[in-house]
Amino acid sequence: MMQLLPFPELLDLIAERSAALRQAVATGDTQAPVPGCPDWSLRDLVAHLGSVQRFWAEVIAAGPADSAPEFVTGDPTGDLVEWSAESTRVLIDALRVAGPDRDCWTWWGASEAPMTSSAVARHQVQEAAVHAWDAQETVGKPEPIPAGVAVDTIDELLVVTLGSIGAWPHRPSRIALSAVEGPTWLVDLTPSGAKSGPAASGEPLATMRGSASDLVLAVYKRIPLESIEVDGDREAVEEFLAWTDTE
Repeated sequence: MMQLLPFPELLDLIAERSAALRQAVATGDTQAPVPGCPDWSLRDLVAHLGSVQRFWAEVIAAGPADSAPEFVTGDPTGDLVEWSAESTRVLIDALRVAGPDRDCWTWWGASEAPMTSSAVARHQVQEAAVHAWDAQETVGKPEPIPAGVAVDTIDELLVVTLGSIGAWPHRPSRIALSAVEGPTWLVDLTPSGAKSGPAASGEPLATMRGSASDLVLAVYKRIPLESIEVDGDREAVEEFLAWTDTE
């Protein structure tokens, strides 16, 4: 796992990516279907991100806990964009009060990621970044996820999301994700699960190449696999993408 971005930078990125979502929403039809989330309208997308942000604000405020706090998801009230902005503010305020090192409940206890406010902030950057892209795509103006955010998202996704899924159900594989911005990640997939950053022994079965943004969007199934370059065993990559719980 790479070095975490500084905590204040994570908070700034949550604000920035959430604002990018709202900017797109303000120009579109809130009843328009979201291509990346076929069961949702643009309004549903905003409601989802806002509810997620309010939920994690409560998690952070609760501090160390063995289970998630009870949380009732309510429909947005008043102006949708203003409600979204308030949701983001509530999350950032909770994180700022807690600081980076507060222990808290998270759903990724099975992974190697810490269960802390800083790890929550990092994951919320990823959440806001992908859903901002969803909103932009919905209104016909998708923009690449900023490179720095996308690079950190890949690293966090491999450790947190893949590290929490459990056993790999297929033949053992080693997959590389190589970003044109420079970094390359290796992930070993075995009956014991996904291991990110394994010892460098043996070549990958397949390599996914593209911009960090396109790699994120491919793993999140927002763009087709054909949008990136695949070297090696394509079937292994297809199994990998089908296995990842990122929809």
